[in-house]
Amino acid sequence: MVESKTHLSISKDLVGKCVNLATGLATVELMTTTQMAADAVGLVHGGFIFGLADYAAMLAINDPNVVLGSANTKFTAPVRVGAVATAVAEVVETTGRRREVAVSVTVDGKVVFTGSFMTFVLDRHVLSSS
Repeated sequence: MVESKTHLSISKDLVGKCVNLATGLATVELMTTTQMAADAVGLVHGGFIFGLADYAAMLAINDPNVVLGSANTKFTAPVRVGAVATAVAEVVETTGRRREVAVSVTVDGKVVFTGSFMTFVLDRHVLSSS
């Protein structure tokens, strides 16, 4: 497994834990919890699933200066609290600093989310003042 170079301080409880990392490819698993529930029935708020997918996309790029520019996503099924959601992200196109990453999130083998993430690798950290 390749060593992670990005998002090193991110909370694994909120966006998942990397279980596989290779050049241009990442797999991340998120154990959903009651803190992620949007309602009393146990629906996981979509923001947590998006966060999982975004984190997987960033890991697939694996550069400390990667940022998200845009995302075209689709939620295809609900996720219940207690489910393990697995995101697989793959770099599908590289043009200069731009990287397009395809991400699919599944729960028990069923696709619950798909997305195309447009990312950019900058020369320096996005918050760097110089």
